[in-house]
Amino acid sequence: MRLVNKKAFHDYTILERFEAGVHLTGAEVKSLKGGHASLEGAFVRLIGSEAYLVNAQIFPYTFARPEGYDPKRTRKLLLHKREIVSLKSKVEGSNLTLVPLVWYTKGSLIKLEVGLSRGKKQYEKREAKRREDQKRELEVEFRGKVK
Repeated sequence: MRLVNKKAFHDYTILERFEAGVHLTGAEVKSLKGGHASLEGAFVRLIGSEAYLVNAQIFPYTFARPEGYDPKRTRKLLLHKREIVSLKSKVEGSNLTLVPLVWYTKGSLIKLEVGLSRGKKQYEKREAKRREDQKRELEVEFRGKVK
């Protein structure tokens, strides 16, 4: 199971990546393992000496009780204290942000990859798109010709 936040890779330049555990309920774990989640519009906020995942949507598990379930609730991230202190100093020092990149399983655990990133300007996005298109055209052109 691997759910990727494609929008984050388009909007941000990823400088560093961190692996974090997430504090989840049982129904949320089942739903995530089934691939029913979205990181669209989600971000990580550092409050005090804790990190929280805000606005990530985990859709309700179909066989769980729906009463009182909030799919976009704020979830605590499980990071080491020194990682949180390091991230806090980097984020406050410059205009960097923490963006969730990928949900994935590691054995029986569910992990979230968080990226320390800088926002791209509009011209950088256009440049990246143009390079991608040129690369694709070259691949099509040389498809059967090079051995």
